[in-house]
Amino acid sequence: MAREFSTVGVVGLGTMGAGIVEVFARNGIDVVAVEISAPALERGRATLKGSTDRAVAKGKLAEADRDALHERVHFAVGLDALHSVDLVIEAVPEHLDLKQRIFAELDRVCRPETILATNTSSLSVTEISVATSRPNQVIGIHFFNPAPVMKLVEVVRTVVTAPEVVADVEALCARLGKVDVTINDRAGFIANALLFGYLNHAVGMFESHYATREDIDAAMKLGCGLPMGPLALMDLIGLDTAYEILDTMYRRGGRDRRHAPVPLLKQMVTAGLLGRKSGRGFYTYERPGSPVVVPDEATPLATESALADGARAITKVGIVGSGTMATGIIEVFAKAGYEVVSVTRGMEKSAKVCEAVKTSLNKGVVRGKLAEADRDAALGRISWSATLDHLADVDLVVEAVVEELSVKKALFASLDEICKPGVVLATTTSSLPVIDVAMATHRPADVVGLHFFNPAPVMPLVEVVRTIRTSPETTATARAVCAALGKTGVVCGDRSGFIVNALLFPYLNDAVKMLEASYSTADDIDHAMKLGCGYPMGPFELLDVVGLDVALAIQRELYLELREPGFAPAPLLEHLVTAGYLGRKTRRGFRDHSHR
Repeated sequence: MAREFSTVGVVGLGTMGAGIVEVFARNGIDVVAVEISAPALERGRATLKGSTDRAVAKGKLAEADRDALHERVHFAVGLDALHSVDLVIEAVPEHLDLKQRIFAELDRVCRPETILATNTSSLSVTEISVATSRPNQVIGIHFFNPAPVMKLVEVVRTVVTAPEVVADVEALCARLGKVDVTINDRAGFIANALLFGYLNHAVGMFESHYATREDIDAAMKLGCGLPMGPLALMDLIGLDTAYEILDTMYRRGGRDRRHAPVPLLKQMVTAGLLGRKSGRGFYTYERPGSPVVVPDEATPLATESALADGARAITKVGIVGSGTMATGIIEVFAKAGYEVVSVTRGMEKSAKVCEAVKTSLNKGVVRGKLAEADRDAALGRISWSATLDHLADVDLVVEAVVEELSVKKALFASLDEICKPGVVLATTTSSLPVIDVAMATHRPADVVGLHFFNPAPVMPLVEVVRTIRTSPETTATARAVCAALGKTGVVCGDRSGFIVNALLFPYLNDAVKMLEASYSTADDIDHAMKLGCGYPMGPFELLDVVGLDVALAIQRELYLELREPGFAPAPLLEHLVTAGYLGRKTRRGFRDHSHR
């Protein structure tokens, strides 16, 4: 039988600590809430009151339940108030010496059988535990912010944590209505180890002026369905906190460059640009602590004036290709009012593409997303062809053929001969260098990448990829076209993976390495990222959907270009691909899909 926790102590009443107090009190457990001074205690009390009052206002908590919750909390200054609790959770700032001092004091104050827990997100639980005479009763209980809302708890056991302590804490998490993942004491645990490598990479992308903060954030929200962009998330976490976590993980985690804090991060922390809490970070906020972003010197100008900057008029568009991407792009342009010329290799392929476009448009009508008249008008704008010569009078060509450089180069050389001067030539490549395609023509200034996401009619993002030869007018035209299609165009340089894949796939690769090291299970890692970070899919779910062969090919491209050891494809990923376990398409990847 798991032990019954009737009274719990919480040390430190910042955002995290006050949230943990609320979680316990909501679930009928008496709490002793402790701070270092009377003013700090009052701030903690105010945080708890603010949170519960908001819950009442939103109809998530009855007034009587709120009042009962507050009655269960006893506020006190100093650790001596914790002499008779069953469990203590420490939630003070992430400094090892501070935590060790507190645990040494708790060891003296608390009863011998009391469990001592830390809410650290990056420090060694083992190093904290050795400050006590009872390391076997020390454990990590890592809640996520905001604690009352987030479902995940990482339960971190050290090599000496007693099994019954782990079992008792797991039972407590279930009582609190949380999902726990139990793991060993390793830098960053699951969620932070995967999350902060990705966040750090995004800061590096911004530091090198590869893309704007707005475009990096929009790309990850719209391209991956994430609840927040990485730079906005850094502002929410606090840049000083993020720096501490990264620095700790780098020093404790084998000095992986993925976790070495980007220099810009240290500079911003030194300059007091800490994110929302200081009113300025990557973005500027209405006031310290406010979530409301206000314009600053880096905010882009109003979209209309920026798009008018040299953009060429586009009325007729040619689309080359017969696959899923080409079909989707034809539909997107035709629905947006453009005249479209679809070119495939042979009329048989044209007929298939025509049928696919009709089927998709009909689905839109059936679902009430499209009027019959609009469907008919869209189909009336498309002409079908099997020869590139029909592209002689178009204003824009979008290429969506197979991802082979030789094929694309040959196509662009042909387009160069056929198309009139001033035409924008766009490639939808997701992994090849756009400059290689551009240099197959005599007009590289007119060549740009337009990376649509699949399915093109649904996904709101397009990456506009400019090479070092792309003219500003071509980039402006591409952005104007994206806006006219109702898409968000994000502009970036011609580098492997562009924004989305360059940030997404190393994170997926890191997850595979974590599984390979037997640190955790695929299920627990997926739970951690969905419940702890709000991701729509866990990394292994996503890899099985994308295809392990596709993921491996993209990761190899990134590694070849950046030559960064941390980007080397995980051997487990390579082995699964070699074995033919490619994900859902072969019914077997990281999971068995044969019965689904």
